Amino acid sequence: MPSPGLGTYRNTDHGECVDSVRTALEVGYRHVDTAEAYGNEAAVGEGIAAADVDDDVFLATKVLHPRFTDDYSAGSIEANVRSCLDRLDVESVDLLYGVHWPAGGYDPETTFEVLAALHDEGLFDRLGVCNVTVDQLEEARDASAVPVSVLQAEMHPLLPQQDLREYCEANGIAFVAYAPLGNGRVLDEPEIREIADDRGVSPARVSIAWCLEKGTIPIPKATGRDHIEDNWRARDLDLTDAEVERIDAIDDVERQYSPDYAPDW
Repeated sequence: MPSPGLGTYRNTDHGECVDSVRTALEVGYRHVDTAEAYGNEAAVGEGIAAADVDDDVFLATKVLHPRFTDDYSAGSIEANVRSCLDRLDVESVDLLYGVHWPAGGYDPETTFEVLAALHDEGLFDRLGVCNVTVDQLEEARDASAVPVSVLQAEMHPLLPQQDLREYCEANGIAFVAYAPLGNGRVLDEPEIREIADDRGVSPARVSIAWCLEKGTIPIPKATGRDHIEDNWRARDLDLTDAEVERIDAIDDVERQYSPDYAPDW
């Protein structure tokens, strides 16, 4: 999977979303992440179509999670997947997250039976899940005839997610790190700022580089060209072992996303 990717959460201004996706792809990104719940799939699709790039773009989306629907059934899951593709204006996606949040009426058996049929139909290549615990990830893998090959979860220096990362590494599951800047909170962390000052780079670049050092695929959200380019340059920042250890030693733990329908972390 191309890394880093472009996150699009809260990028709800249609024109701005189109421009940011197009800009990111022309800068060098080849992985774009969206979701039915973000309300911007049409803009993401337009941005990809507008970009002047020759390489394939790795496109990922997420099916609307059960909290937002009164009809969580096999029929509604199938309809929602097809609607995602229609809004993106594509015949298939590279990665479909079949679970956005394991909330409301979420039922693994129903969910993954439908997704297997849609995978057989060729509507998506790889299957992922989001915002689950290790136990829920195991449950999803047991219920799915299609390998669950990607996990997406919040992950940054203030939420290193060691247990989840170790499970994914042991089981050949790619870890996609959303909110790699901790919703901006990481940028004010003294250790991050000191390393950034020492290296002459932004704190954002340090945080994303740390996520890369941990073997994850960060998907920072950015809209302006300056931030898009700065985040991309994290690929070229090789943190020293000592710098990684300094970041690992940060004892602040701050989860940024834990709504009332979240799992029992």
